[in-house]
Amino acid sequence: MSAAPPSPSPIDPDGEILTRRDGPVFVIGINRPAKLNGFTPKMLRELAAAYTAFEQDAAARVAVLYAEGAHFTAGLDLPKVAPFIARKNLLRAPDQIDPCNNLPPFRTKPVVCAVQGITFTLGIELMLAADIVVAASDCRFSQLEVKRGIMATGGATIRMVERAGWGNAMRYLLTGDEFDVATALRLGFVQEVTEPGGQFAEAMRLARCIAEQAPLAVAATLRNARLAVEQGPAAAVADFAPTQALLMASEDVKEGIASFVGKRAAQFKGC
Repeated sequence: MSAAPPSPSPIDPDGEILTRRDGPVFVIGINRPAKLNGFTPKMLRELAAAYTAFEQDAAARVAVLYAEGAHFTAGLDLPKVAPFIARKNLLRAPDQIDPCNNLPPFRTKPVVCAVQGITFTLGIELMLAADIVVAASDCRFSQLEVKRGIMATGGATIRMVERAGWGNAMRYLLTGDEFDVATALRLGFVQEVTEPGGQFAEAMRLARCIAEQAPLAVAATLRNARLAVEQGPAAAVADFAPTQALLMASEDVKEGIASFVGKRAAQFKGC
Protein backbone atom coordinates (compact mmCIF):
# COMPACT_ATOMS: atom_id res chain seq x y z
CA MET A 1 0.00 0.00 0.00
CA SER A 2 1.27 3.51 -0.81
CA ALA A 3 2.18 5.23 2.48
CA ALA A 4 2.61 8.61 0.81
CA PRO A 5 2.11 10.20 -2.60
CA PRO A 6 5.12 10.26 -4.92
CA SER A 7 7.46 13.24 -4.77
CA PRO A 8 6.29 15.83 -7.30
CA SER A 9 8.44 17.43 -9.96
CA PRO A 10 9.38 21.15 -9.76
CA ILE A 11 6.23 23.19 -10.19
CA ASP A 12 5.00 26.24 -12.03
CA PRO A 13 4.69 29.34 -9.76
CA ASP A 14 0.97 29.24 -10.51
CA GLY A 15 0.82 25.67 -9.25
CA GLU A 16 -0.37 22.49 -10.88
CA ILE A 17 -2.70 19.56 -10.47
CA LEU A 18 -1.00 16.18 -10.54
CA THR A 19 -2.72 13.04 -11.80
CA ARG A 20 -1.75 9.39 -11.95
CA ARG A 21 -3.49 6.05 -11.72
CA ASP A 22 -2.59 3.51 -9.07
CA GLY A 23 -4.42 0.40 -10.28
CA PRO A 24 -8.14 1.21 -10.10
CA VAL A 25 -7.51 4.36 -8.03
CA PHE A 26 -7.21 7.70 -9.85
CA VAL A 27 -4.98 9.96 -7.74
CA ILE A 28 -5.38 13.75 -7.98
CA GLY A 29 -2.84 15.99 -6.26
CA ILE A 30 -2.90 19.72 -5.45
CA ASN A 31 0.65 21.01 -5.87
CA ARG A 32 1.57 24.55 -4.86
CA PRO A 33 2.88 24.04 -1.33
CA ALA A 34 5.07 27.17 -1.29
CA LYS A 35 1.84 29.20 -1.44
CA LEU A 36 -0.17 26.98 0.94
CA ASN A 37 -1.68 25.33 -2.15
CA GLY A 38 -3.68 28.47 -2.87
CA PHE A 39 -5.70 27.92 -6.04
CA THR A 40 -4.90 29.97 -9.13
CA PRO A 41 -7.02 30.07 -12.30
CA LYS A 42 -4.60 27.59 -13.87
CA MET A 43 -5.09 25.14 -10.99
CA LEU A 44 -8.87 25.47 -11.10
CA ARG A 45 -8.89 24.67 -14.82
CA GLU A 46 -6.56 21.72 -14.29
CA LEU A 47 -8.65 20.38 -11.40
CA ALA A 48 -11.77 20.32 -13.59
CA ALA A 49 -9.76 18.56 -16.30
CA ALA A 50 -8.50 16.01 -13.75
CA TYR A 51 -11.99 15.20 -12.48
CA THR A 52 -13.18 14.87 -16.07
CA ALA A 53 -10.30 12.53 -16.91
CA PHE A 54 -11.23 10.42 -13.88
CA GLU A 55 -14.85 10.23 -14.98
CA GLN A 56 -13.86 9.19 -18.49
CA ASP A 57 -11.26 6.60 -17.44
CA ALA A 58 -13.12 3.29 -17.59
CA ALA A 59 -10.43 1.53 -15.56
CA ALA A 60 -10.59 4.05 -12.71
CA ARG A 61 -13.20 3.06 -10.13
CA VAL A 62 -12.53 5.63 -7.40
CA ALA A 63 -10.45 8.79 -6.98
CA VAL A 64 -8.34 10.11 -4.12
CA LEU A 65 -7.88 13.88 -3.82
CA TYR A 66 -4.88 14.98 -1.74
CA ALA A 67 -2.43 17.88 -1.45
CA GLU A 68 1.34 18.12 -1.41
CA GLY A 69 3.08 19.75 1.56
CA ALA A 70 1.96 20.52 5.09
CA HIS A 71 -1.41 22.02 4.16
CA PHE A 72 -4.38 21.01 2.03
CA THR A 73 -5.17 24.51 0.75
CA ALA A 74 -5.59 28.05 2.00
CA GLY A 75 -8.34 28.38 -0.61
CA LEU A 76 -8.44 30.67 -3.59
CA ASP A 77 -5.52 32.93 -4.43
CA LEU A 78 -8.02 35.75 -4.45
CA PRO A 79 -5.98 38.46 -6.25
CA LYS A 80 -5.47 36.05 -9.15
CA VAL A 81 -8.98 34.58 -9.17
CA ALA A 82 -11.10 37.66 -8.36
CA PRO A 83 -11.18 38.99 -11.95
CA PHE A 84 -12.62 35.69 -13.14
CA ILE A 85 -15.24 35.70 -10.35
CA ALA A 86 -16.27 39.23 -11.33
CA ARG A 87 -16.75 38.08 -14.93
CA LYS A 88 -18.68 35.00 -13.76
CA ASN A 89 -16.12 32.78 -15.47
CA LEU A 90 -16.47 29.25 -14.08
CA LEU A 91 -12.90 28.34 -15.11
CA ARG A 92 -14.10 25.06 -16.59
CA ALA A 93 -15.74 24.08 -19.85
CA PRO A 94 -19.50 23.35 -19.71
CA ASP A 95 -18.91 19.68 -20.52
CA GLN A 96 -16.31 19.18 -17.78
CA ILE A 97 -16.97 17.68 -14.36
CA ASP A 98 -17.45 20.23 -11.57
CA PRO A 99 -15.02 19.31 -8.75
CA CYS A 100 -17.44 20.87 -6.26
CA ASN A 101 -20.22 18.65 -7.67
CA ASN A 102 -22.73 21.49 -7.85
CA LEU A 103 -23.36 21.77 -11.59
CA PRO A 104 -23.85 19.14 -14.30
CA PRO A 105 -22.40 17.01 -15.65
CA PHE A 106 -22.08 15.23 -12.31
CA ARG A 107 -19.49 12.57 -11.66
CA THR A 108 -20.78 9.01 -11.29
CA LYS A 109 -17.84 7.52 -9.36
CA PRO A 110 -16.75 8.07 -5.75
CA VAL A 111 -14.05 10.39 -4.44
CA VAL A 112 -12.14 10.04 -1.16
CA CYS A 113 -10.46 13.22 0.06
CA ALA A 114 -7.39 13.42 2.33
CA VAL A 115 -6.81 16.75 4.10
CA GLN A 116 -4.15 18.12 6.43
CA GLY A 117 -3.08 21.38 8.02
CA ILE A 118 -4.79 24.52 6.74
CA THR A 119 -8.02 23.57 4.99
CA PHE A 120 -9.81 26.82 4.27
CA THR A 121 -12.70 27.96 2.05
CA LEU A 122 -12.45 26.04 -1.24
CA GLY A 123 -10.64 23.28 0.66
CA ILE A 124 -13.71 22.67 2.81
CA GLU A 125 -15.96 22.81 -0.24
CA LEU A 126 -13.87 20.28 -2.14
CA MET A 127 -13.83 17.87 0.79
CA LEU A 128 -17.58 18.25 1.36
CA ALA A 129 -18.13 17.57 -2.34
CA ALA A 130 -16.23 14.29 -1.95
CA ASP A 131 -17.91 11.18 -0.59
CA ILE A 132 -15.55 10.32 2.27
CA VAL A 133 -13.05 12.60 4.04
CA VAL A 134 -9.94 11.51 5.93
CA ALA A 135 -8.40 14.32 7.99
CA ALA A 136 -5.08 14.58 9.78
CA SER A 137 -5.40 15.61 13.41
CA ASP A 138 -3.53 18.87 12.73
CA CYS A 139 -6.26 20.24 10.43
CA ARG A 140 -7.41 23.82 10.82
CA PHE A 141 -10.68 24.64 9.07
CA SER A 142 -12.28 27.98 8.20
CA GLN A 143 -15.00 29.04 5.78
CA LEU A 144 -13.90 32.66 5.94
CA GLU A 145 -15.39 34.27 2.84
CA VAL A 146 -17.41 36.74 4.95
CA LYS A 147 -14.08 38.13 6.20
CA ARG A 148 -13.18 38.98 2.59
CA GLY A 149 -16.49 40.56 1.62
CA ILE A 150 -17.74 37.62 -0.45
CA MET A 151 -19.81 34.48 0.16
CA ALA A 152 -18.98 30.81 -0.26
CA THR A 153 -20.17 29.64 -3.67
CA GLY A 154 -18.60 26.18 -3.91
CA GLY A 155 -21.31 24.42 -1.93
CA ALA A 156 -20.50 25.19 1.72
CA THR A 157 -23.78 27.04 2.29
CA ILE A 158 -25.59 23.87 1.19
CA ARG A 159 -23.49 21.01 2.51
CA MET A 160 -22.53 22.45 5.88
CA VAL A 161 -26.24 22.86 6.62
CA GLU A 162 -27.00 19.33 5.34
CA ARG A 163 -24.30 17.77 7.51
CA ALA A 164 -24.40 19.87 10.66
CA GLY A 165 -27.82 21.54 10.80
CA TRP A 166 -28.67 25.21 10.47
CA GLY A 167 -27.29 26.59 13.71
CA ASN A 168 -24.04 24.63 13.62
CA ALA A 169 -23.42 25.66 10.02
CA MET A 170 -24.21 29.33 10.59
CA ARG A 171 -21.93 29.35 13.65
CA TYR A 172 -18.98 29.07 11.26
CA LEU A 173 -20.35 30.40 7.96
CA LEU A 174 -21.35 33.75 9.47
CA THR A 175 -18.29 34.28 11.65
CA GLY A 176 -15.51 32.76 9.54
CA ASP A 177 -14.06 31.39 12.77
CA GLU A 178 -11.56 28.55 12.65
CA PHE A 179 -12.52 25.10 13.97
CA ASP A 180 -10.49 22.02 14.68
CA VAL A 181 -10.67 18.41 13.51
CA ALA A 182 -12.65 17.30 16.59
CA THR A 183 -15.34 19.83 15.67
CA ALA A 184 -15.27 18.79 12.01
CA LEU A 185 -15.72 15.15 13.06
CA ARG A 186 -18.56 16.03 15.42
CA LEU A 187 -20.35 18.01 12.72
CA GLY A 188 -20.00 15.24 10.13
CA PHE A 189 -17.62 17.13 7.85
CA VAL A 190 -14.95 14.41 8.13
CA GLN A 191 -15.32 10.66 8.62
CA GLU A 192 -11.86 9.46 9.71
CA VAL A 193 -9.02 11.12 11.63
CA THR A 194 -5.38 10.04 11.46
CA GLU A 195 -2.05 11.20 12.84
CA PRO A 196 -0.47 13.89 10.63
CA GLY A 197 1.07 12.22 7.61
CA GLY A 198 -1.24 9.22 7.74
CA GLN A 199 -4.22 10.71 5.92
CA PHE A 200 -3.11 9.77 2.39
CA ALA A 201 -2.46 6.11 3.23
CA GLU A 202 -5.85 5.81 4.93
CA ALA A 203 -7.60 7.48 1.99
CA MET A 204 -5.90 5.04 -0.38
CA ARG A 205 -6.91 2.11 1.82
CA LEU A 206 -10.54 3.19 1.73
CA ALA A 207 -10.36 3.84 -2.01
CA ARG A 208 -8.97 0.36 -2.69
CA CYS A 209 -11.74 -1.13 -0.57
CA ILE A 210 -14.35 0.73 -2.63
CA ALA A 211 -12.62 -0.36 -5.85
CA GLU A 212 -13.10 -4.01 -4.85
CA GLN A 213 -16.88 -3.63 -4.80
CA ALA A 214 -19.21 -3.96 -7.78
CA PRO A 215 -18.83 -0.76 -9.88
CA LEU A 216 -22.45 -0.70 -11.07
CA ALA A 217 -23.70 -1.09 -7.51
CA VAL A 218 -21.36 1.63 -6.25
CA ALA A 219 -22.55 4.04 -8.96
CA ALA A 220 -26.19 3.17 -8.26
CA THR A 221 -25.70 3.80 -4.54
CA LEU A 222 -24.19 7.22 -5.20
CA ARG A 223 -26.94 8.10 -7.64
CA ASN A 224 -29.75 7.04 -5.30
CA ALA A 225 -28.29 8.88 -2.32
CA ARG A 226 -27.94 12.04 -4.41
CA LEU A 227 -31.53 11.64 -5.57
CA ALA A 228 -32.67 11.48 -1.95
CA VAL A 229 -30.77 14.66 -1.06
CA GLU A 230 -31.98 16.61 -4.08
CA GLN A 231 -35.54 15.35 -4.52
CA GLY A 232 -36.40 13.77 -1.18
CA PRO A 233 -36.79 10.23 0.19
CA ALA A 234 -39.88 9.44 -1.89
CA ALA A 235 -37.97 9.94 -5.13
CA ALA A 236 -35.17 7.69 -3.91
CA VAL A 237 -37.63 4.99 -2.82
CA ALA A 238 -39.35 5.12 -6.21
CA ASP A 239 -35.97 4.45 -7.78
CA PHE A 240 -35.27 1.33 -5.68
CA ALA A 241 -37.11 -1.26 -7.75
CA PRO A 242 -36.11 -0.21 -11.28
CA THR A 243 -32.47 0.24 -10.28
CA GLN A 244 -32.35 -3.09 -8.46
CA ALA A 245 -33.90 -4.78 -11.49
CA LEU A 246 -31.12 -3.44 -13.70
CA LEU A 247 -28.47 -4.53 -11.23
CA MET A 248 -29.97 -8.02 -10.92
CA ALA A 249 -29.58 -8.47 -14.68
CA SER A 250 -25.85 -7.62 -14.58
CA GLU A 251 -22.89 -9.94 -14.80
CA ASP A 252 -21.63 -8.44 -11.55
CA VAL A 253 -24.58 -9.91 -9.65
CA LYS A 254 -23.81 -13.34 -11.08
CA GLU A 255 -20.21 -12.93 -10.00
CA GLY A 256 -21.28 -11.72 -6.57
CA ILE A 257 -23.44 -14.81 -6.04
CA ALA A 258 -20.76 -17.15 -7.41
CA SER A 259 -18.12 -15.63 -5.12
CA PHE A 260 -20.45 -16.03 -2.14
CA VAL A 261 -21.14 -19.67 -2.95
CA GLY A 262 -17.49 -20.35 -3.71
CA LYS A 263 -16.31 -18.48 -0.59
CA ARG A 264 -13.84 -16.40 -2.61
CA ALA A 265 -13.23 -12.76 -3.39
CA ALA A 266 -15.41 -11.41 -6.18
CA GLN A 267 -13.84 -10.20 -9.42
CA PHE A 268 -16.26 -7.54 -10.62
CA LYS A 269 -16.05 -6.13 -14.14
CA GLY A 270 -18.68 -3.42 -14.04
CA CYS A 271 -21.05 -5.00 -16.51
